[in-house]
Amino acid sequence: MNALPLPPSGCFATGADGPLHLYAVRAYFEDTDLSGVVYHANYLRWFERARSDMLRLLNVDQRAAQEAGEGAYAVAEMTIRYAAPARLDDDVLIETRIEELGAASIRLVQVAFRRTGVEENAVHKGPMLAQARVRVGFVAPDGRPRRQPAAWRTAYAQFLAGADQATQFSSPNQPGTP
Repeated sequence: MNALPLPPSGCFATGADGPLHLYAVRAYFEDTDLSGVVYHANYLRWFERARSDMLRLLNVDQRAAQEAGEGAYAVAEMTIRYAAPARLDDDVLIETRIEELGAASIRLVQVAFRRTGVEENAVHKGPMLAQARVRVGFVAPDGRPRRQPAAWRTAYAQFLAGADQATQFSSPNQPGTP
C-alpha cells in the first residue's frame, strides 16, 4: 500500500546570502484572475505559508504560545515588489531568509521565483516574480509588543549561525526535495 500524502513542507538550504528556507507552491485556477495570471494578494498567502512552515521546522510552536496566553506574531510592516506574473500551473518557489533578529521582532526577506526544474536535488530558478520585506512582531494577548520566547530566539540565532539544519531542526514531512 502506498503511503498517504502529507501536508506540504519546505526545507532548509544555504544560499548565496546564508541560510534560507525553501517552500514550493503551485498556481491553481483559484489563485488566478480570468486571464490566468496569479492575483497579487495570493503572493501574501504564499509568503505567510512559507513563513509559518519555516517556524514549524525551527520548532517554534506558535499555537502553544497562543494557547498558553504568551502571545502571537503579528505582521507589523510589509513592502512588496511585483516583478513578473506567475500564471496558472506555474511551479513557484518561495525563499525565506531572516534579515534581522530583534528581541520582539524578526525582519524577513521573501522572494517568489518561477521554478523551472529540479535535478539531483538542485533547484533551477526562473525569473523572480515578487519580493517582500516583512517585519513580524511578537505581541502579548493585549496587543502590546513583548519579547519573543528565549527558546525561539535561540533557534533563530542557531539558524542564522548556519547550524546544521539537517540534524539541528526536525523536518517530519520533508521528502527531501523542495
